[in-house]
Amino acid sequence: QLQASGGGLVQAGGSLRLSCAASGSIKSIVSRNWYRQAPGRQRELVAGITYTGSTNYANSVKGRFTIAADGTGTTVYLQMNSLKPEDTAVYSCSAATYRGNVYWGQGTQVTVSS
Repeated sequence: QLQASGGGLVQAGGSLRLSCAASGSIKSIVSRNWYRQAPGRQRELVAGITYTGSTNYANSVKGRFTIAADGTGTTVYLQMNSLKPEDTAVYSCSAATYRGNVYWGQGTQVTVSS
């Protein structure tokens, strides 16, 4: 129901754009989020966007990452610029509905080489 894509290998300082497309079967989405989990570390919230367009970011990515949704809200993007080796992780997207359900997409690997 959520399809994530766009990961890959990039050199430090480079950019990647992740996409997360939601199927029409998920109704009443109120927020969309990107998380990441590096080996041996806990999963952390990277960025989120609500249905009103409000956004929030982890301090570690502020000024470098941008979350945005397309006009229909079906697809959410995470533009990642000035990537650092510490951004290396598996990135996953989620969607939360007003009923409190949370849907997850599969992870996509982002690897930043120094």
